[in-house]
Amino acid sequence: MKIAILGAGAWGTALALGLAERHPVLLWGRDPESIQALGSQRENQRYLPGFPFPDNLTVTADLGTALLHLQSLPAQACEVAPSGLLIAATSVAGLRPLCERLKVLRDAGHALPGIVWLCKGFEQDTGLLPHQVVRAVLGSAIAAGVLSGPSFAQEVARGLPCALTIASDNAALCEQVVAAVHSRSVRIYSTDDVIGVEVGGAVKNIMAIATGVIDGMAFGANARAALITRGLAEITRLGVALGGRSETFMGLTGLGDLLLTCTGDLSRNRRVGLGLAQGKPLAVIVGELGHVAEGVRCAQAVRDLARRMGIDMPISDAVAGVLFDGDAASAMVTRLLSRDPRSEAF
Repeated sequence: MKIAILGAGAWGTALALGLAERHPVLLWGRDPESIQALGSQRENQRYLPGFPFPDNLTVTADLGTALLHLQSLPAQACEVAPSGLLIAATSVAGLRPLCERLKVLRDAGHALPGIVWLCKGFEQDTGLLPHQVVRAVLGSAIAAGVLSGPSFAQEVARGLPCALTIASDNAALCEQVVAAVHSRSVRIYSTDDVIGVEVGGAVKNIMAIATGVIDGMAFGANARAALITRGLAEITRLGVALGGRSETFMGLTGLGDLLLTCTGDLSRNRRVGLGLAQGKPLAVIVGELGHVAEGVRCAQAVRDLARRMGIDMPISDAVAGVLFDGDAASAMVTRLLSRDPRSEAF
């Protein structure tokens, strides 16, 4: 199966490396100079150093070339049915511009297969989930879905085991993704609960920032466990209100991704919280990361959405206060602990 991955950051590169073991993969990036470096160095030294590209992985900065790559292989050359797979590996902020470019190419006559995205969050200006952005630009006819779950790029690139979920209302697309991605080190599950999967992947980043603050201020394992548990309650409340199913949040893209992002040392969002606990300005923290931390952009959108819908999300609200309102990190903890007692309920 021919696969084009649009976005040459850490996660897009890691997935490309894994898929290139069995499929011809083309990795696209929007910056020609960076892509030229990837092609000559045969490694993503900026975002994922130390992992050389296999021969089956090629790169391009031309989006039309990426679509042309998806022309079917002869059936005898494929392990599965010959059909191209398009994977968007941009940030949430980059998803709409990418879809708009794809729409221009489609209108000009390029074939556009189904699309799967990896990003997690809400669009900052509109408060839309990624599937809503894709539908708004590319329409409802295209097969579309989200591939999500607990997955650090470096571990995927190393070939360490992980499990992911493909969510789509198109069963054929789910089967295609399972056929392409499922391997000796990656197990793929499927669901049709796109909203639940996307909400879990988005809001867990905010909880990771909060957990980083808790850990950075040395409040201990008890406090961390309490925050993660109540964070899951917040994620579930919002997700169900938006149309997701409650059981989704007990799966890989809910509880699984939440645990990984809140406790893993590779978590960028957790590192944001650790920096906030040290009193570092947000701009300095983000600059030191060198990568996108989606929880920062997501916090404001989630706070605004929760307020409009009348949903109680105290942790998300407190994190947004630290990020955007000038609240001290210590004030976030005080604010949460000073809330009136209530019954425990999801």
